[in-house]
Amino acid sequence: RKGSIQKGKKPLLINDLKVLIKAIHQSSEKDNRKIRDKALVLIGFSGGFRRSELVDIEYEDLEFVSEGVKIFVKRSKTDQSGEGMTKAIPYFDNEKFCPVIALKNWIDIFDLKKSRIFNISDKSVALIIKKYANYAGLDSHRYAGHSLRSGFATTQFFSFVIFFLSFTI
Repeated sequence: RKGSIQKGKKPLLINDLKVLIKAIHQSSEKDNRKIRDKALVLIGFSGGFRRSELVDIEYEDLEFVSEGVKIFVKRSKTDQSGEGMTKAIPYFDNEKFCPVIALKNWIDIFDLKKSRIFNISDKSVALIIKKYANYAGLDSHRYAGHSLRSGFATTQFFSFVIFFLSFTI
């Protein structure tokens, strides 16, 4: 409605992300779903992906390098010229929360060398986040697919502020 206040979803911050990953491991989902969902959540968060960008990732868009993975995003809402862009995601020290290792596991175990990596709709991303938020005891109504992207942005902002303040104090 015109003039009504829009209520955004809550960003998924680091501690909530850890709780969500733990919920994925402890859920009663089939192992292949757990592996996919863990890769989806960790890649989505660490790359600050929009839902549509995340579900459109194809194997040919990936380049695994010694530092991690480069993911070419062919189409994006803000890419008016249609040039695409590359997002680089490094290996994390903690393997349990490493998006690159999670992605490799998903690809290697299920031999996903063709087409889309996750093969789900963008709406499914939101449902997956809500499902595991509910499993984790979080208020699932406050989270959605955009929570990954906004959580990434919020975390990056806090990291920048802490970094900046360490030089000014």
